Parts: sequence; C-alpha cells; structure tokens
Amino acid sequence: MSRSAPARGRTLRPLPQAHVGRPAPFRITGPAYAAALAGWAGAALLLLLAAPALANGTVSGERAVAAAHLVGVVFFPFAVAAAVWQLLPVMLRTDPALPQARWAALVLIAAGAPLAWGVADDRGAVVGVSAALLGAGLLLLLAELASLVRRAPRGKVLVVSRPAVALAGLHAALAFALGAVVFSSDGPEPLGVPYERLLLVHLLLALVGWLTVMIAAVGRTLVPLLGLAAAAPRRSVPAAELTVVGGLWLLVAGIAASIEPLTGAGIVVVLAGLAAPGRLFLRVALQGKAGRREGPIAHVVVGLVFVAEAAAVALLALAGLGDLRRATIAGVVLVGLGWAAGIVVGHLGKLISLSGWGSWPPGPRPRQAELYPRRAWLVEAGVFAVGVQLLALGILAGADGVARGGAALLLCSTVLAASSAGESIRRVVTGRRAQPSSSRPSESA
Repeated sequence: MSRSAPARGRTLRPLPQAHVGRPAPFRITGPAYAAALAGWAGAALLLLLAAPALANGTVSGERAVAAAHLVGVVFFPFAVAAAVWQLLPVMLRTDPALPQARWAALVLIAAGAPLAWGVADDRGAVVGVSAALLGAGLLLLLAELASLVRRAPRGKVLVVSRPAVALAGLHAALAFALGAVVFSSDGPEPLGVPYERLLLVHLLLALVGWLTVMIAAVGRTLVPLLGLAAAAPRRSVPAAELTVVGGLWLLVAGIAASIEPLTGAGIVVVLAGLAAPGRLFLRVALQGKAGRREGPIAHVVVGLVFVAEAAAVALLALAGLGDLRRATIAGVVLVGLGWAAGIVVGHLGKLISLSGWGSWPPGPRPRQAELYPRRAWLVEAGVFAVGVQLLALGILAGADGVARGGAALLLCSTVLAASSAGESIRRVVTGRRAQPSSSRPSESA
C-alpha cells in the first residue's frame, strides 16, 4: 500500500473548497419571474393602445402612464429581485444575513401593480398605500444587496464589483424617492425644476443609474458565461460603471438646469462609459461558441444598437436638427424598452431554466438546454427588435400607423416571451414531480 493511501477504516478527508453563496431556490425565483412577465405583458398591451398618442408627442395619457409604471414598478422590481437572489450570492461568494426576508419582499413588491393603476388614474390614496408597501419591499431588497456587499470576502476574486452593485442600489432608491416627489407635487416646478424635465430625470436615474450600471456590472460575467466566451479580464476599479454614473449626473444637471451643452456632454460621457462593456458584449456575440444563437446575447446586441440610436437622436436634436420633444420620447423608448427592458427580458428565460436546473433534486437531471426553448427566444428577440425600432420611428416621424405596428409587434414578442418562459417553468415543475419523493431535499429560502 502506498504511504499516501488512507489507512483502512478511515474516511477520506474532504478537500477545502472556496465558499460560494447559494442562489435562491426555484420556488421563489420562479414566481418572481412569472410576475415580472405578467407586468411586461400588461405594459405591452397598454403601449399598443397608447401608440397613437405617443406618435402625437403626448406622454401624459392614462394608458401611456400606466404602461410606463407597469414596466417601472412591476416588471423591473420583480425581475431584478429574482436575478439578485439568484446571481449575486454566487458572484459575491456569500449569503445574505436574512434570506427568509425574500418572501416578505416578494409579497410587498406586488404592490407595484395597484401603484401603476393609481398613478395613471390619479388615485392619491391608492398611490400612497401602494407606494409605502412597494417601498418596504424595495428596502428589503436593498438591505439584501447591502448585506451581500458587506459580507463579501475581502482579498478574494469576485466576479462582480461591490461598489458598482452599491451604486446601482443607491440610484434605484433615488429614482423611487424622486418618483414620489413628482407624483405628490401640485406645482409646475417641483424642486424648482419644470415638471416634465424632473420626470425625465426620474426616468434617467432608474434606466441609467440603476439598470444600466447593474447590467454593466453583472454582464461582465454573465454575458460571456451565457455566450460561452472567454471571461472579462480582472480589474481593480469599476471604471466603466463610474464613468456611466459621472455622465448620468452631468446629464441630470443639464436637463434640470436647461443647459443643452451640459446635457450633450452627459450623453457623450455615458456613451464613453459603455464603450468597454459594449466591446466585451460584441466580442461575445461574434466570437463566443453560443454567441448570437442565444436569446440573451441577441438582446444585448440589439440593445447596444438602440443605445447608440438614442444618443444620436438626442445629440442631433440638441444641435437643432430635429424636434427635441419627439427625440426625447423616442430616446426613452429606445433606452427604456430597447436597452434596459430588452436585456432583462432576454436574460429572463435563460435564468428561469438555470434556476430550475440548479434547484433540481438529487438523482437524474436533464441537461439545462432541455429546459430552455432556445429557438423560441431567438424569434422573440427578432420580433422585439423590429417592434421597438418601428415604435421609435413612428414617434420620431409622427406616424400613427408605424407606431401602432411597432407596438403590435412588441406585444407579439411579449406573448412569445411569456409562452417560452411558461414552457420552461412547465418542464421544470413536471420534471421535478417525476423525481422520487425520497430524493427531494428541503430547499432553504
């Protein structure tokens, strides 16, 4: 017997492993993703009804306001919460202090649905109660983010930047607080800023400060992983995210003070911050083994195109080469739907299948690809891209028919997304039920 062999009767000593946080189980992420898709479908239906008004440059209609808030306070909170619970414990290599609070957050975030209706229909009491409940849910989510950032091991290689995650959470809180100010104000210039300009600042804090920073931070790892490409190089400072935030605040200052050169400078700096993540995402699409054949990567590529279009339209309008109001509305559509919402929707289907696969009980399990209808999600990405493009063009040109056609295609893409996600959930649930009951472990929250 070799001297290195274990003595008879002794058990093998397990090798030490690096601690990795546990993703939330499918029984909480699945319902959260499903609720997000329900909000997304409702918003798309309302956008179809609101398309003529948007093409005429009107954003204050009840349907348009309800659609924007279904995206902002239903779709994004549910989808981002589920993704945070699923991804960040693994990426930050730690577990939250109170994982049980996730169920309370899930219930409280559901108040976003009556909040969207209350804002659109100007129901002050409904808005007050719903906003308080949603705010409590978001506070629980932000508390988990803070817990993960604080508990992440120092001196270890982390695949997501702690400061970038903290910045995204901070801007989410600021966007929510400013939204409350915008709704509750009766005057034409709340906080000394014209109402519509303050509303635009509110949207930018959410779309750029919260979602874009989170996409850039998490996407450095997630996009190469899903595209089967080489990982992003290590870095010590989240320079891209910090540049995006710097550009955002230049942009916010320019809009609030009605200083057009400062607004243009902010747009340019935001684009500069997105240059490095954009190059990484395009490299994954072109060189990754999966690349554009995966729905998430396809959404990232078209999202980058939409960001570039929005910046070009805005800069041309600021230079006097276009209607600034129409350019602003089209830009919000391109960035809010084409970039932020599109990337979240595109990743949602893959994350559902990954969560179900990761929570599979011991015993035979299918390949993860069997839980994900890849072709359906690729079709969804194509229909989505054409729909957003036509909607934005219809708004820019004041063409009702083009805007309605784009909104109709966008609604079709939501039907594809919902049916594809539902199919993944069905495969996970039926597959798990087929497992012997004795092999099913109890899942912690």
